[in-house]
Amino acid sequence: MGSQCSTLLPPCCSESQSKAAVLEVADAGNVEENGADYWPAFREFTFEQLKNASSGFAGENIVSEHGEKAPNVVYRGKLENQTKIAIKRFNRMAWADARQFVEEARSVGQLRSHRLANLVGYCCEGDERILVAEFMPNDTLAKHLFHWEAQPMKWAMRLRVVLHLAEALEYCTSKGRTLYHDLNAYRILFDGDANPRLSTFGLMKNSRDGKSYSTNLAFTPPEYLRTGRIMPESVIYSFGTLLLDLLSGKHIPPSHALDLIRDRNLQMLTDSCLEGQFSNDDGTELVRLASRCLQSELRERPSLKVLVPALIRLQKETDVPSHVLMGIPSSESVSPLSSFGDACSRKDLTAVHEIFDKLGYKDDEGVTNELSFHLWTDEMQETLNTKKKGDAAFKQKVFKEAIDCYTQFVDAGTMVSPTLYARRSLCYLMTDRPQEALGDAIQAQIISPVWHVASYLQGIALDALGRENEAQMALKEGTSLEALRVQNSEQK
Repeated sequence: MGSQCSTLLPPCCSESQSKAAVLEVADAGNVEENGADYWPAFREFTFEQLKNASSGFAGENIVSEHGEKAPNVVYRGKLENQTKIAIKRFNRMAWADARQFVEEARSVGQLRSHRLANLVGYCCEGDERILVAEFMPNDTLAKHLFHWEAQPMKWAMRLRVVLHLAEALEYCTSKGRTLYHDLNAYRILFDGDANPRLSTFGLMKNSRDGKSYSTNLAFTPPEYLRTGRIMPESVIYSFGTLLLDLLSGKHIPPSHALDLIRDRNLQMLTDSCLEGQFSNDDGTELVRLASRCLQSELRERPSLKVLVPALIRLQKETDVPSHVLMGIPSSESVSPLSSFGDACSRKDLTAVHEIFDKLGYKDDEGVTNELSFHLWTDEMQETLNTKKKGDAAFKQKVFKEAIDCYTQFVDAGTMVSPTLYARRSLCYLMTDRPQEALGDAIQAQIISPVWHVASYLQGIALDALGRENEAQMALKEGTSLEALRVQNSEQK
């Protein structure tokens, strides 16, 4: 099968290709209504790139969207530029037709919306069929709705979820993607600002990715049970099951829910955690919409053009950000004032290095003066030469040599320099040693407690260690310290 893939595919996805190809996103310019000024380019990845990004598809990086580990697994990953991605690796029986896989991936990859976890690439080498999407760091709807720890999801947020989901499906429909496979609470993800997004993986069709629906027949559209085919109305049925999920806080079979609705036993259908958060009219309207979506006759189910305005009318607390409603730190809480802070918030280590190299040691002024005055002994001169060698290696991006030289300088113990610790911290980040990087960034802040650079570097290191909430806090602290620095500078 390995040779088949390379012969069937166009040149851009043959195994001989050594670099990822960047493909144009046809619809990127047609999503102005989404208010986004940047969309990730759709590209072809090599298997080696994705293997490295996921640490060899390590088990600890599994974040399967269905809560399952097989047969097709989703991993978290990080590219060389520190961009986080979600990687779906299909089993070897899926997508036997390599050309069809590539065509489908490219078609879905044309979609760009802030309501989607956008597809950003694919890999097709040998037997491998892999999709790559934007990584959503704040888990799934299933986690926040069924397995919450800190607080249950608020009514206003539940209404926001169903509206965003309906808008995502309406956008896909407007682009000719009317089918969505196995729409459920695991397919709805939350981005860095806790806004709900729809996974694009469910838009891929005609694969042998299991079945279009899960094995739980109680939640499967009746027409799929009869024909084995999914159709646009089937997606509306699944949307109705999600309305029930959000109303009840449980995964209630539609047949049971419809019995409760017919008996007007809405109290049994409503999540007790929502008591006092909504009016009877709002609850009744959501139940009515769910009931319409779950009709057995296809023509009786509402269209998305009907659902979206109906859900807009129900929205509450529209001026409250999603991360506040969810109790989750927001990426927008970090607003770096400088190019250095911006590069750190984006985890762009190349840009951080470039800026840091130009910065030199000027931020050491007022913190330590030993670097200037301890020049009178041979021992001190040798120590300074070690530092100079480290600086040269740092400039040339020979990071392991820079670490060795800076370590010799630090071990000499006669001088302190927050910048040097910060430089070694960046070297550790560049060589994938985030724990050591965090230690040096902390040490730099111990020497210079109000130095914003140290906080920014801690943010990058904490993020690399998977401690995302702490990373956001460190970046926010860096922003505050930088603002204070600017303020003090203006007053002088």
